[in-house]
Amino acid sequence: MADISRSLEQLVSISDQRVKIEQYKTALTGYLSAPADTASLQAFVEHVAGEAVPLSVSRVVLLELAQKLPSLPAAQRKTIGLHVIDRTAARATSFEEAVSTIREHIAGVYEEEEEWSEAARMLSAIPLDSGIRQLSNDYKVEKYIKIAMLFLQDDESVNAEQCINKASLLLDAETTDPALMLQHKVCYARILDAKRKFLEAATRFHQLSTMQTTAFGSRSISEEDLTTSLQMAATCAILAPAGPQRSRLLGTLYKDERAPRLPNYRVLEKMFMDRLLQQDEVGAFAATLAEHQRATLDDGSTVLDRAVVEHNMRAVSRLYENISFEELGALLGIDAAKAEKIAWGMLLDKRLDGSIDQVDGLLHFARGGSADHSSDKLVAFDVQIEHICRSVEAVASAVAKRYPELAAPAPA
Repeated sequence: MADISRSLEQLVSISDQRVKIEQYKTALTGYLSAPADTASLQAFVEHVAGEAVPLSVSRVVLLELAQKLPSLPAAQRKTIGLHVIDRTAARATSFEEAVSTIREHIAGVYEEEEEWSEAARMLSAIPLDSGIRQLSNDYKVEKYIKIAMLFLQDDESVNAEQCINKASLLLDAETTDPALMLQHKVCYARILDAKRKFLEAATRFHQLSTMQTTAFGSRSISEEDLTTSLQMAATCAILAPAGPQRSRLLGTLYKDERAPRLPNYRVLEKMFMDRLLQQDEVGAFAATLAEHQRATLDDGSTVLDRAVVEHNMRAVSRLYENISFEELGALLGIDAAKAEKIAWGMLLDKRLDGSIDQVDGLLHFARGGSADHSSDKLVAFDVQIEHICRSVEAVASAVAKRYPELAAPAPA
């Protein structure tokens, strides 16, 4: 280290600033050469960031280091990068460009280590609105979306939403890169899903799945991407609170010609048709859910448990005019008190038509119901007829393909 100190002191003594910068860059290249010496690099950083080196020189040299940091192994890259951030903290605005570049490199290392939140926080510390650097809106939007997606990897939906809201303020339909507009839509839908706003999330995922345009600037959407969005829409719709809005969305998804190919189609179909779901079907569907979609609620049940119970409650309303809470609980797989509590909630939210007779302990279901309720039944009937017609057409096509002689026109 004594040799390092002496060589650095010699650099300080150079009077010509241009020569001094070139000599510092040469010294930096030597310290970065393989195998790089971490201790020497740290000593070099401390020296350059110190008061002995003019700011005009240290700013250029540290920016050079920031640009060459990727040449180091990941662990060393992180160690040196964090050391630079620490040593320049007191004068962070003076080294903003270099430190911002270093933060991006360190965030990349955290991503490789799957430390998603650490990567997000590292990028969050980059000043995007300081005014010192001239940054385009697209650059800011890209960073905010990136940070939001990283937070989502660790289910930190609150932090992710804060970032995506900042990105939203900078979007401009005429000037923003179309690829960023698309990423923003995908990220926002994922945030709604992570926050368990399933009905809104399902609507946005469905919009993504039906996009006609497949080219968005530098990014293109494949048929697989569209199908994945449709699957996410179906999953979120199934998990959404039961009610007329969800029923209409389920109908839209069920009528999509791609729906039968989805792994969750069976549950989607039963929910739309208001048929009771069996435990084995629920278990198979649960296995496909993400961690946040299996979250436990305050009463100890899961999001899926609530969705299935509410759906089965509506299915029961199609079969019975009235039912005791003991019988209802037995059908739903819960106790009578909980069945009554859920029924109360759905009645108050107008997601179920009927009334409760507390004296006799009965739940009465309304017949005919509201306009929404009647409309849902007509839509369901229409879709069932359409489904039957499509099935008949498919069978006829299969028969004609296998036995073409049967499809030949009859002689005149």
